[in-house]
Amino acid sequence: MMQSMYSHSHLFGGNAPFIEELYEQYLADPNAVPGEWREYFDKLAMTPGAAERDVAHQPIQESFIQLAKKPVAGQRSSDVANWESMQKQVGVLKLISAWRVLGSRQANLDPLKRMDQATLRELDPAQHGLTDADMAVQFNTGSLVGPQKLPLSDILSRLKQTYGGNVGVEYMHITTSAEKHWVQQRFEGELSTPRYNADKKQRILKQITAAETLERYLHTRYVGQKRFSLEGGESAIAALDHLIQNGTAQGVEELIIGMAHRGRLNVLVNTLGKLPRDLFAEFEGKAAQELASGDVKYHMGFSSDIPTPHGPMHVSLAFNPSHLEIVNPVVEGSVRARQERRKDFEGKSVVPLLIHGDSAFGGLGVNQGTFNLSQTRGYRTGGTIHLVINNQVGFTTSDTRDMRSTIYCTDVAKMIEAPIFHVNGDDPEAVCFVMQAALDYRMTFKKDVVIDLVCYRKLGHNEGDDPFLTQPMMYKRIAKHAGVRAMYAQRLVAEGVLKAEASDDLIRAYRDALDKGEHVEQTVLSNYRREHALDWSQYHGTHWAHPTDTSLQQADVLRLAEKFTAVPADFKLHPTVKKVMEARMAMARGEQALDWGMAETLAYASLVTNGYGVRISGEDSGRGTFSHRHAVVHDQNRERWDQGAYVPLRHMSDNQGDFLVIDSILNEEAVLAYEYGYACSAPDKLVIWEAQFGDFANGAQVAIDQFISSGETKWGRLCGLTTILPHGYDGQGPEHSSARLERWLQLCAEHNMQIVMPSEAAQMFHMLRRQVLRPFRKPLVIFLSKRLLRYKDSMSPIDAITHGSFRPVIGDASIQDPKKVKRVLLCAGQVYYDLVNGRKERGLEEDVAIIRIEQLYPFPTEQLQAELAQFAHVKELLWVQEEPRNQGAWYQIRHRLEGLLQAKQTLDFAGRPSSASPAVGYMSKHVAQLKAFVEEAFAINK
Repeated sequence: MMQSMYSHSHLFGGNAPFIEELYEQYLADPNAVPGEWREYFDKLAMTPGAAERDVAHQPIQESFIQLAKKPVAGQRSSDVANWESMQKQVGVLKLISAWRVLGSRQANLDPLKRMDQATLRELDPAQHGLTDADMAVQFNTGSLVGPQKLPLSDILSRLKQTYGGNVGVEYMHITTSAEKHWVQQRFEGELSTPRYNADKKQRILKQITAAETLERYLHTRYVGQKRFSLEGGESAIAALDHLIQNGTAQGVEELIIGMAHRGRLNVLVNTLGKLPRDLFAEFEGKAAQELASGDVKYHMGFSSDIPTPHGPMHVSLAFNPSHLEIVNPVVEGSVRARQERRKDFEGKSVVPLLIHGDSAFGGLGVNQGTFNLSQTRGYRTGGTIHLVINNQVGFTTSDTRDMRSTIYCTDVAKMIEAPIFHVNGDDPEAVCFVMQAALDYRMTFKKDVVIDLVCYRKLGHNEGDDPFLTQPMMYKRIAKHAGVRAMYAQRLVAEGVLKAEASDDLIRAYRDALDKGEHVEQTVLSNYRREHALDWSQYHGTHWAHPTDTSLQQADVLRLAEKFTAVPADFKLHPTVKKVMEARMAMARGEQALDWGMAETLAYASLVTNGYGVRISGEDSGRGTFSHRHAVVHDQNRERWDQGAYVPLRHMSDNQGDFLVIDSILNEEAVLAYEYGYACSAPDKLVIWEAQFGDFANGAQVAIDQFISSGETKWGRLCGLTTILPHGYDGQGPEHSSARLERWLQLCAEHNMQIVMPSEAAQMFHMLRRQVLRPFRKPLVIFLSKRLLRYKDSMSPIDAITHGSFRPVIGDASIQDPKKVKRVLLCAGQVYYDLVNGRKERGLEEDVAIIRIEQLYPFPTEQLQAELAQFAHVKELLWVQEEPRNQGAWYQIRHRLEGLLQAKQTLDFAGRPSSASPAVGYMSKHVAQLKAFVEEAFAINK
């Protein structure tokens, strides 16, 4: 370092002692010298040959002087001297530990150097009883990687270079020794310093040149248009390239990326190889409009196959909305499905990469949920690489006193003990270095790892925003910043790796290619056929009423029931579960009507036996919230916490499909989004998310609105996810009654979803089988009655399984003479049985017909019209629902019902009065409301 300084002759010569004194002060505390000198010394630290963090020379010189004054070897040391020596050694080890824990807070991470860096006493040798006189003394280095003994000055130098340079490492929060030692060995062994050859350095420069040039090209060609520029964080493109080119060496064949809009266009073009001309067409509004709605260009997904030295890498960028971070669990679900399709149970071949913004990473709760899923049995994907593009500002907020309550935006990752690698975005080599470390850690331990790429945002939140309004100081510094490409090019020229004119040549070549709408060179494989690619063509263009045989012969019912009611010989069932199993055998023999638990289990058993996978997840899904499923049974004599659970549906046949039922973490948003992602990549499986109560699904409203309901019309993404929402007014209060049917129906259009409210057990059986057997992949939303699970009248005879099918509309089979009917009631769900009982109590069996609309969307117009035809003479039709008037299906289907009325027919409503709350909390009021609207439904003149 000092040699580099002396090479600047205009500053030194006679002034050398003064400059050296300033430099000594700078090394001790950068804030102790004037700003212009601090800036100069900072720049010197980035020059070739100055990779290591320098230490002050004066204390070392003083240390040698003191050593010379000590007695020569051979003289007996006093006990006091031995004690002092031991204390010094302990102090050295404490100093090493302090740097491991806190070194990142002294690292050179911020390219803008916007905030003063506090001096930490724990990192001061004096805090540990060490003085300048000890600098030349040899100490045992303990577990510090390197020589067993070093002078204190060398130890300090290694610590500063490893933990206080352009890389800051946080890992001491990890409690697993093997993982902690791995990180120590990696960074201390290499002193956090990359050592790349000339070819690699030139490739890095090419990547960041492409990143910067694309942004500047778009900025001038499409003035004022939103693109959410990556400028300031261009090193991220070099990091992605490094990950792709090196991942295949460790067996990675697919990289699934989830990211927000910042830098997305850059990733699409420079990483995934999207043709610039296609991007330009989107800017100019000339792109082909193949989707019903479409989406903005910075939300679109893309996939390609990229050549690497170790074989092709399939890279897929997930579609995402503006709702930040919600794409993360979607990506994880997709990765899990892809891994299972490959029979990759280690998570080696498919890797998730999530790219975050700093404000969103620490601010949005879905990240906590996604982290919580990461090591659970039903959701783990073998670890995720997280890349935080930390531009130190969220829209207009950059004051850390407002942004978070933690030191770093990445602290949330410590909940799963993920190592965190902070890196200065102005050092693209260091960025690639930590990306390699992250890849290696993930592949070694199959756990999450985080990179915090500290950079800046050159422009406003979008290109039409003026950041000086709220960040004047920050943007003055940004205006003076040369940019990472220019700085790195200068560095390579100084190192002799690059000729001075070569940097400009790269820019010209890239701009010339952009003018043609092309890439500088071919970066993706064309016409490459992947072994594990999915064929979705069979699911396109199918009508929801596509005829599908979902029945099952009774011999098959009996055979399957014998399998899923059996347990190992020494397995003791709970008495209640034993009765359930015995009852299910009776149902299979036709001795009892099938209840809902049996119908559901039979559907799963028939599917897995025929090779279709079934995946069910949700809170308490193994047993079922209402103790009706019992897909997982527990040995009452088990003595170990991790043994004694048995899943009969995994033991149906030798070559059966997978069956997995998961008791999920207590989270709706991340889990539902995960299952959506899984279902999007597993069209051959029945994928179910079950809410504990349907009321709680609104905790996942973002997943419902942004993905489930609109993913097809925005992005063309088909998805067969099934959602089970317990729903029904049973007097349990506002939060245990309504799955918000009205909201789901409001989201329905373009045949995007199926909304079903079944009233018979057999409907559940046929509906679940139909969802897989029919070549039609749209989300299925089941509003499941809690009360009907054990309601005898809703149970089905075996004949409904062996000869039936799903019925979108169920007519009134009890009406013998339709001409006698004076009123027709239309309803859905469990309220049907309240109406049947009310009709019987009033002796109106011949006067009132009750028709059930089981499928509310797509609306079964033809089927309902056929049922109503026999009642053309009836003047009064009523829609009856148990939900309040302003909720439920009434306002969403009223126009459809009115469209089926004959001349002189009227349509009216019976139900609870409009309410701001989904349901009342008083049982007496609940009963009174039920009595009132049932009375209204039958208020006819005989």
